[in-house]
Amino acid sequence: MEVVPKKRLELYSGRSHPELAGAIAQHLGVGLGHANITAFANGEIHCRFGESVRGADVFVVQTHAGAVNDWVFEHCVMIDAAKRASAKRITAVCPYYGYSRQDRKAEGREPITAKLVANMLRVAGADRIVSVDLHSGQIQGFFDGPFDHLTAGRVLVEYLERNLAYPPVVVAPDAGRLRVAERYAQYLDAELASVYKKRARGQVRALGVMGAKEVEGRHCVLIDDMIDTAGTIVAAAEILMATGASEVWAMATHALLSDPAVDRLKNSAITKVVVTDTVPLASEKRIDKIEVLSVAPVIADAIDAVFEDTSVSEIFDGENQP
Repeated sequence: MEVVPKKRLELYSGRSHPELAGAIAQHLGVGLGHANITAFANGEIHCRFGESVRGADVFVVQTHAGAVNDWVFEHCVMIDAAKRASAKRITAVCPYYGYSRQDRKAEGREPITAKLVANMLRVAGADRIVSVDLHSGQIQGFFDGPFDHLTAGRVLVEYLERNLAYPPVVVAPDAGRLRVAERYAQYLDAELASVYKKRARGQVRALGVMGAKEVEGRHCVLIDDMIDTAGTIVAAAEILMATGASEVWAMATHALLSDPAVDRLKNSAITKVVVTDTVPLASEKRIDKIEVLSVAPVIADAIDAVFEDTSVSEIFDGENQP
């Protein structure tokens, strides 16, 4: 007897960002499965899929922001449930990858927690990870399996092309983001500059601008992977204005916006903050300066490519690696 297997895609969402998962499902033209996630009185998480996933290609969407410890473990619980229900292949979709800043030992006696998260997802049963704009590209090597690193770059670049008559000066807020800013400058055929800073006792101090001549009298756009407390991005904007920039925008993929980020941005020299929806943004954080773009089409295209066993890199013309 010969049986031709039928491929079946099943998409599930954790509780961290169901709106993004719904938008991804809409772009894929599929319905979200029923994960039926509940919690016992003591906080233990329980999951039972409402439909069979036997032999299916299962994608579990969960962004690791907000209650990050709960969401990471919930992701693992859902993946374990899919594995024990005989899913053929399980992909952990992490629009924002938790603990990504703990990717190395900066000092002795520290953990490398980004590696620990990768280990947890693997042990839970994930065969593959899909994530967007990792803080550090080396995290891809922490997972013992395929890791698709997507970028929101094309979404942000298209926004700039629609809303600016002339290419801006692309600025890295610190030396660590210079390579990413350089890529944006190439996309836009724009000038490149960088702010150098000093961090002392938790405070960020911008010391100067490399490429100050390009900045003077120009519209500058700061590019970063995330905005957490906004200390770095606000300090960079202040030094750019002091150097003679005409206007400063900020762009980032992940809008973590931990306190006191919103107040800092509201009172800063930045006139527009453009972020994506990899992280849910509460209504009280949606100040007039902030504009949110969707990465759902990017993630949906990647999921479709994984499901069809075609190239993910071709979606980005091979430029999705850090």
